[in-house]
Amino acid sequence: MMLLTKEIKAKLPALYTNEEKKPEDIPVIVKFFAPWNNWTWYATEGEQQEDGDWMFFGLVDGHCKELGYFTLSQLEEVKGPVGLKIERDRSFSKMLSEVM
Repeated sequence: MMLLTKEIKAKLPALYTNEEKKPEDIPVIVKFFAPWNNWTWYATEGEQQEDGDWMFFGLVDGHCKELGYFTLSQLEEVKGPVGLKIERDRSFSKMLSEVM
């Protein structure tokens, strides 16, 4: 599965766009998850870096919930049991406040 499509790239606000907004006013643009455990990444902003990789900002829900940065290459490098990889929730639609 392609984690980042042209459509998602077009919807992602640039990094720091939502700095002054409240969580209830910030949509989660894309949800990534590990199907073999409870780790989930909710991207609210993102932009392509000089090296071609994509940097995201959003909520990371793993051992604890925290706002932070993560990259597409980091998500693509993760390998789970029997070769499972990070997936994208194709039907996800929530505001940041709903997942916090």
